[in-house]
Amino acid sequence: MNWQQALNDYQDYLRIERGLSANSIKNYSLDLKKLIKWLSEVEINESPISISEETVQQFIYTIAKEMKPQSQSRVISGLRGFFNYLVFEEYRQTNPLELIESPKIARKLPDTLSTEEIDSLIEAIDLYHPQGERNRAILETLYACGLRVSELTSLKISDLFFDEGFIKVSGKGDKERFVPIGGNTIKYINIYKNEVRIHTPIQPKAEDNLFLNRRGNPLTRAMIFTIVKQLAEKIGIQKKISPHTFRHSFATHLLENGADLRSIQQMLGHESITTTEIYTHVDTTHLTEVINKYHPRK
Repeated sequence: MNWQQALNDYQDYLRIERGLSANSIKNYSLDLKKLIKWLSEVEINESPISISEETVQQFIYTIAKEMKPQSQSRVISGLRGFFNYLVFEEYRQTNPLELIESPKIARKLPDTLSTEEIDSLIEAIDLYHPQGERNRAILETLYACGLRVSELTSLKISDLFFDEGFIKVSGKGDKERFVPIGGNTIKYINIYKNEVRIHTPIQPKAEDNLFLNRRGNPLTRAMIFTIVKQLAEKIGIQKKISPHTFRHSFATHLLENGADLRSIQQMLGHESITTTEIYTHVDTTHLTEVINKYHPRK
């Protein structure tokens, strides 16, 4: 088995067995291509099956001089996944990265918006503008449901189960989940859908997409970023915010108001509770208040 064959087989495995998106497969492939390129440059002739732990360590040592710890960690994780695949398929007996540790990375706390800042952003939308009602519905949905921007742009009309109070969300790896949606957000989506969207010349294959641009095509991620950025500039918010900031704020505000981590994990679509736990570190003031209120030896 040569490296190109191994790469192709691994991409098929990620797509078919793991159900990963094209973007995720591309990122995993880039990590592996870095190793393949380095082997060629240093003229080491070892195959995916024969490559030794020492060679892999030498590669990791080389990239450590060029990359930040977070990038190093991603490459190590990507390669570990590739060699786990080879072990699983019984091409190898061991994973050469088994004893290689990822560099320690300081966990960056996500930026959040206060409820007042979110209200101000939404109030700053010009509802007389042709896309005003759409933009209000977008921000309300981002915050009310904690969606990733890709989940928002792919949201379908057929995903709306308003009578039951839920929307169906297609998350990472095409995993579906149902997220509760409140009455106010339902109201704003219906205003856009029933009073504005019906006047848009909808393009073929976009009939079921909820949020459309003025030409009738699905909105892009970049357009959602632009909407948020322009509103932030309009009201003078100094924080560096993005559509993802609404997702962080959604989780933080739920936690502050007493929601449990498991429920937040399900609504965010996190595979691991460890990912959700970052929100327990966002507002230490709130946690101090919890201790003072509930601990018997406060």
